[in-house]
Amino acid sequence: MPLPDLIEIIPPPSPAFVSITVPGSKSITNRALILAALSSGTVTLTGALWSEDTQVMTECLRQLGFAVGVAQDLAEEANRVIQVEGLGGRIPRAGTESSPLELYVGNAGTAARFLAAMVCLGEGCYRLSGVPRMHERPQAALLQALRSLGYRVDAPRDRLPAVIHGTGPRTGACRVSVAESSQFASALLLPGKVAGWEVQIADANPDELPYVEMTRRLVESFPHSGGNFQVEPDASSGSYFWGAARLMGKNRVEVARWPSSGWQVDARYPDFLDLPGEVSRESDLGDSIMTAITLASLENHPVRFVDLGRLRLQECERVQALRTELTKCGASVTESGDSLLIRPSILHGAEIETYDDHRMAMCFAMLGLRIPGMRLRNPRCVRKTFPNFFRKLAGSPPFGLGAIILDATTGRVLPLNELNAE
Repeated sequence: MPLPDLIEIIPPPSPAFVSITVPGSKSITNRALILAALSSGTVTLTGALWSEDTQVMTECLRQLGFAVGVAQDLAEEANRVIQVEGLGGRIPRAGTESSPLELYVGNAGTAARFLAAMVCLGEGCYRLSGVPRMHERPQAALLQALRSLGYRVDAPRDRLPAVIHGTGPRTGACRVSVAESSQFASALLLPGKVAGWEVQIADANPDELPYVEMTRRLVESFPHSGGNFQVEPDASSGSYFWGAARLMGKNRVEVARWPSSGWQVDARYPDFLDLPGEVSRESDLGDSIMTAITLASLENHPVRFVDLGRLRLQECERVQALRTELTKCGASVTESGDSLLIRPSILHGAEIETYDDHRMAMCFAMLGLRIPGMRLRNPRCVRKTFPNFFRKLAGSPPFGLGAIILDATTGRVLPLNELNAE
């Protein structure tokens, strides 16, 4: 049975101790899937996230003709062991100019950008499309870089839907701006060695560089001739449970197997459990800055969040969405340019619009661990990156937080087997 359209979080008692596991990193999983397909042997990914975004990527690889096997990962129910038979840079399938091969990417920015570059290595035509929001998200810098490498890209608005004409590897150099998204550079770096591309990065805002560095380090360490690769837990997803530690007692909640590779910028989140007076999206945190913003009203001093421009270009206009929904809860929030100033406030429950944005849903569900009356619309949107998120909230300690989750329309308590987002 799917999650109801509206749920309510009942705060749990503070547990003696909880150790939460979180699924694999979405960013690493989707990068690893591309590299596995381009490898020259069979690659087995363990700890790979199995969510809407990674399922989209897996299905697109199958559409392109790659053999992809998926099996349960016994260590975490939202992970899978994924085996990909790499073909050394060859793309097995393609369409024609009159009938391009269709690749549907949903609202997965990584799939949209990474596949756009990868299919240039094919011999034929590919049409990438997604949900309406994905058709609004930036693509121009990447598409222009592909054209500069000699590939034909038909996209009148320089956004999706786009038809890409693959003509195989073309040795050359390109320059790509990451002012709007680091995924543009990562898309080019992932197949760069196989394709013979030299990638130069322009307009490198500091908040984009950690994700580009993740891609570079992943490319360096990946088993390109076949082998095994372990995907580490997702630090952005883990931030909600470090947030729970802030709400329920810092010595009562931990996130198991916290990443220590330095690949994920949001692995810094535990250093921000006590927020300083200013936090930057450029120099401090990645997507987990949304977790910090949601909790900032509970500090005893004002906190200014700066350099938030990139949040406006993601699954929803996140700066405006956070300001709107936190204000509903009684928070004092002032938006100025690309910053939010949040002052100490007494919060109360409210009905939260999630904007079909997984991070909005998880941020405000986390807040519901302490604030009674938090109700979320469309909670199923967490399937994008964390399909068993609500099972983690409602599971019994020490492996869950012990919250009660209701169907807010009927008041019925939802059992664990109805809390997966499908």
